[in-house]
Amino acid sequence: MDTRSIGRTAVKVTELSFGCAGIGNLYRAIPDADALAVLETAWEAGIRYFDTAPHYGRGLSETRLGAFLAGRPRADWVVSTKVGRVLSPAAGPIAEADGFVSPLPNDVRYDYSGDGIEESLAQSCDRLGTGVIDIVYVHDIGAYTHGAANAGHMEAFLGSGYARLVRLKEQGRIGAFGLGVNETQVCLDVMDHGPIDAILLAGRLTLLDRSAEAELVGRCRAAGTSLVLGGIFNSGILATGPVPGATYDYGPAPREVLERVAALQAEAERHGLPLAAAALHFALRHPAAASVLIGTAKPSSLKRNLAALDLPVPAEAEALFA
Repeated sequence: MDTRSIGRTAVKVTELSFGCAGIGNLYRAIPDADALAVLETAWEAGIRYFDTAPHYGRGLSETRLGAFLAGRPRADWVVSTKVGRVLSPAAGPIAEADGFVSPLPNDVRYDYSGDGIEESLAQSCDRLGTGVIDIVYVHDIGAYTHGAANAGHMEAFLGSGYARLVRLKEQGRIGAFGLGVNETQVCLDVMDHGPIDAILLAGRLTLLDRSAEAELVGRCRAAGTSLVLGGIFNSGILATGPVPGATYDYGPAPREVLERVAALQAEAERHGLPLAAAALHFALRHPAAASVLIGTAKPSSLKRNLAALDLPVPAEAEALFA
């Protein structure tokens, strides 16, 4: 599998990467054996870049990924995790939290300060079983997640968090850093403050939503900032099509989105491509993409997505991606 550089750093990632939210029990609990099975499927396919976060099952995803990577040579894989949430032991078991079923019994607090970032990173290193994290993303900072409370989080991050990440990179404790977000504006705001190596952008550079092309893509190209594309199915609708109950941005898809997706599906199928395959090919072919995240808890789903990328794309279908 091809590899691509992250920014101007020495970190190289496979063009396809595995998103580990699903193995953190996103929406449904899975046993450890199933989590290891889907990770093994990704490894056998040649994927060597794995993205996780403390948020995913309150440490469960990182713990499972660390167990899978244990014993594999450190030089053979790349891992990214996220900072901004700090975990601490909870008083007892938790049935569900933020969509994750039976997460680890941890409480969480937001902390984007330098000290909070370093505390979160140390915890992640312990769960992952590594002393060096290849890419660290500042997770969910921005008004999309925090609304009016974001001003305080930005003050903490720009006041001490950003400088701490620069220092951690200089010390060799991380290889690269950037943002892991669902919006473009906060990326532009942070880039006004200082350079970042990468952005894991969820749902804003897809076959359906290309809003990142308005300003962010060009800004990243000029700055040498890599884009890792997540949420390429826009939380479901580009995988399922405009069916009843289809989801967009983690909620019911509005009528105008259903209509747009129906038009995209018709155009893709006219060229012999299922909608999900068209979404995958759009992301992987986009010149701004350093890597494309595929996340699932099922080996069968991962194999289906990989097979979709093997489908030939007729020349006349290229206009769909332009």
